Amino acid sequence: MSQSLELLLIQFLMPDNDARRQAEDQIKRLAKDPQVIPALVHHLRTAKTPNVRQLSAVLLRKKITGHWAKLSPQLRQLVKQSLIESITLEHSPPVRRASANVVSIIAKFAVPAGEWPDLLPFLFQCSQSAQEDHREVALILFSSLTETIGVAFKPYFTELQALLLKCLQDETSNRVRVAALKAVGSFLEFTQDSNEVIKFREFIPSILNVSRQCLASGEEDVAIIAFEIFDELIESPAPLLGESVRTIVQFSLEVCSSQNLEVNTRHQAIQIISWLAKYKSSSLKKHKLVIPILQVMCPLLAESSNGDENDDLAPDRAAAEVIDTMALNLSKLVFPPVFEFASLSSRNANPKFREASVTALGVISEGCLELMKDKLEPVLRIVLEALRDPEQMVRGAASFALGQFAEHLQPEIISHYESVLPCILNALGDASNEVKEKSYYALAAFCENMGEEILPFIDPLMGKLLAALQNSPRNLQETCMSAIGSVAAAAEQAFVPYAERVLELMKNFMVLTDDDDLRARARATELVGIVAMSVGRMRMEPILPPYIEAAITGFGLEFSELREYTHGFFSNLAEIMDDGFTQYLPHVVPLAFASCNLDDGSAVDIDDSDGDDNVSGFGGVSSDDEAHDEPRVRNISIRTGVLDEKAAATQALGLFALHTKSSFAPYLEESLKILVRHSGYFHEDVRLQAVIGLKHMLTAANAALNGHAEGPARAKEVMDSVMKIYIKTMTEDDDKEVVAQACMSVADIIKDFGYMAVQSYIPQIVEATLVLLREESACQQIESDSDIDENDMEHDEVLMDAVSDLLPALAKSMGPQFAPIFSNLFEPLMKFARSSRPPQDRTMVVACLAEVAQDMGSPISGYIDTVMPLVLKELASSEATNRRNAAFCVGELCKNGGDSSLKYYGDVLRGLYPLFGDSEPDDAVRDNAAGAISRMIMVHPEAIPLNQVLPVFLKVLPLKEDREESMAVYSCVSNLILSSNPQILSLVPELVNLFAQVVVSPDETTEVKAQVGRAFSHLISLYGQQMQPILSNLSPAHANALAAFASKS
Repeated sequence: MSQSLELLLIQFLMPDNDARRQAEDQIKRLAKDPQVIPALVHHLRTAKTPNVRQLSAVLLRKKITGHWAKLSPQLRQLVKQSLIESITLEHSPPVRRASANVVSIIAKFAVPAGEWPDLLPFLFQCSQSAQEDHREVALILFSSLTETIGVAFKPYFTELQALLLKCLQDETSNRVRVAALKAVGSFLEFTQDSNEVIKFREFIPSILNVSRQCLASGEEDVAIIAFEIFDELIESPAPLLGESVRTIVQFSLEVCSSQNLEVNTRHQAIQIISWLAKYKSSSLKKHKLVIPILQVMCPLLAESSNGDENDDLAPDRAAAEVIDTMALNLSKLVFPPVFEFASLSSRNANPKFREASVTALGVISEGCLELMKDKLEPVLRIVLEALRDPEQMVRGAASFALGQFAEHLQPEIISHYESVLPCILNALGDASNEVKEKSYYALAAFCENMGEEILPFIDPLMGKLLAALQNSPRNLQETCMSAIGSVAAAAEQAFVPYAERVLELMKNFMVLTDDDDLRARARATELVGIVAMSVGRMRMEPILPPYIEAAITGFGLEFSELREYTHGFFSNLAEIMDDGFTQYLPHVVPLAFASCNLDDGSAVDIDDSDGDDNVSGFGGVSSDDEAHDEPRVRNISIRTGVLDEKAAATQALGLFALHTKSSFAPYLEESLKILVRHSGYFHEDVRLQAVIGLKHMLTAANAALNGHAEGPARAKEVMDSVMKIYIKTMTEDDDKEVVAQACMSVADIIKDFGYMAVQSYIPQIVEATLVLLREESACQQIESDSDIDENDMEHDEVLMDAVSDLLPALAKSMGPQFAPIFSNLFEPLMKFARSSRPPQDRTMVVACLAEVAQDMGSPISGYIDTVMPLVLKELASSEATNRRNAAFCVGELCKNGGDSSLKYYGDVLRGLYPLFGDSEPDDAVRDNAAGAISRMIMVHPEAIPLNQVLPVFLKVLPLKEDREESMAVYSCVSNLILSSNPQILSLVPELVNLFAQVVVSPDETTEVKAQVGRAFSHLISLYGQQMQPILSNLSPAHANALAAFASKS
């Protein structure tokens, strides 16, 4: 075989394609015989040309696994010996590397079986050889062996570490240093033991030295290997970087600031900063690196991109991403320096810096939203000024920033509509299409959360938008439609005069079929749904059929975004039509199913070459070694269109179920299967919609199964499926928004279905709630090497507000029976009330305690001494929300705390008193303070100095904002009158005037008005004609309304 194989190997390397193919077929046939192994080993050692030797090694690597077990011990020894000789004696580097790859494969079997005891000693010896080639190939082998027999290295870890450090510092050979870098990377990937991982900290200075030397000598590809290692270190959960963070950041900043380096090298350096901001943000804070980073990143925003505008590697884009990540993770430290940069750069003569100024503000608006809301005036001044800049790039960036503000700085940004909307209106007429497009985006984002404030602007806005819709290129028409949608949503019924014109125009867009027009068709489909929501069912239902037909037809055009928006369109129609939508279910539910069942379409780029096969071109012989040939995934990109489509379809199924209820019965089973599957989907957007939709399925199932013989059993099955997923999601899902939604859904189910329906799940719900309160769930995990400073913790609004709603939901359903459960939850909840926590955390606790006290009742008395000092302190908070919740809470504690709360009455009255004065700017705070006084009077009137309290109390009535306090407040006043309390009867003129205002108020319920009517009747019965002068001071409308309610009582 040996002779014929040699000829075939030579023939395979010929340029003649036919000869190559013949040789390949023959080699494949011969390769089935185990004797091919000694033959290939022979040619590896004796063939005259390096190409044949290399090809022999490549074929050995591919076939050795299948034949190894069939070889005699003598042959196995020969193979191992020949490979060692090839590595040490071979002159050709590609042959040496190819031989090393075969060693790596054989070692996987031989080393664990104890058949190659001298391999590791040989490698250690090789790595210390005087010959550069030997040192390099030993390191290459250490790298590849780590993947196959890493466990075998464990006893030698300390020696290996010393060896790698020494090779990293090899002064004579760059190839050895590169191989050492790669070996470090392999070991890092393999090592799980955090004690071993920490030792890699010592490598960082050497890695930095190698990188600096390579950058100086123009070997940027090696510097990039170093960044890949830092990447691995940063993403490691082990506390890995320590003091080295500072040097890594300094080096990365040097590299990304060097304009003479390749774009890719600079991008890798910026990426390191980005990963640090994402995974090790507290390390950046601890080492005071935030400002140095921003001092480099902000000016990078002003760097011109060379060449392709869409180049994602461009430093300005990468810098924006870093600033965004830092803002999300370190908002308090990021806002001041970025705002300072923006203020200074906004006046720079260089337009790139003026553009960078507003770009920076736009980029941080999501992460720094609370701080920006406090500085909205000066921030807006910079951006609105930039909107009038002579340079197009500056105006475009300003429009983008305004859109970001409108998205993230709600609701505060809306109060500036008088200055913002005219500027946007002006920008809609900009000479530049790019500025126009970004202005439509800003307008769409701004109007989305507006209400009646938009009415004065609706006419000029719609004039410009309708004109643009008919006379603009497609991309502008698309953003223009988004803007019209936002105006329609804000204007509601006031949009009716424009609806007919808009809907007529949309007909033309909804029949477009050219590929380039499908995005516009998608926007038009979305817009019809939004207009339908604004004008309502009565106006839309008669004209719907052609739009529905166009939407269903469009579904067949194979354009994911159009299908996504079509699901949204049908969701909106279901919402306005309720049971009227039932007739369309047979047409639209199958479309939602189709989208939900789409292939995920993950586009994966496979690289299964070693470099050897490319040299020889020998890809045709299949490999026996699947493990070694496991493809390396270079790049995974998910088809995001499919993802968005799935999320929209999942949402649609939930809304169809919610609005058509029992009519959704035929589709319930399949929909449930899909939503259960999607609750574990890899992307959080789809999981979120599944978690929301499951609650709607439960509602529909209960409606559909009501009255059926098997109804209760089937409804329990659905409840079991849904609750199981929610409880699992609460502790195991890693996305806070998804977990928050699961908590809210559980709270809603408890409220809607009652205690009996959820009784069997209570222990698991409580356990999951405990995990979340202790901040131990999957979505609350933080970097392990961070020293979290409680003073810098930010309120987790998305998650913890939802978690804290679970306690009142349980209390409401269980009443006093909630007491033993509350005793377990109390301590973990109170952790959020420490003075070191943010004010939002403390008020969350106070609001939760108030609602628990309200519904649990008397068992709250056991907690009064612990919580009362906190609540009294919160009454004096600088935050209105905190004062409001504290006032509500103190009232509920006094009402339900029995004698335990009585001793605090004096302190409570002193704490509430300032909330009744002119210094209190917030009406809702004052209303809640009035509610608290009412509850105190109702339970312990003898403990209140009514002669002092009542005049102050009545002075702030009627209630201005929080009508939830109406029943408590007006019942208290009425009961005092009905019991003929002398203190209140001395205030009859004030009472009559108050009652008159209550009975004419459109915001008060008939129940409240009836209560007031009874009290007024009692006053008439007590004082008769004496009341006449007081009544004559009222307006006729007030007097008549009072008389009407008195006569009903």
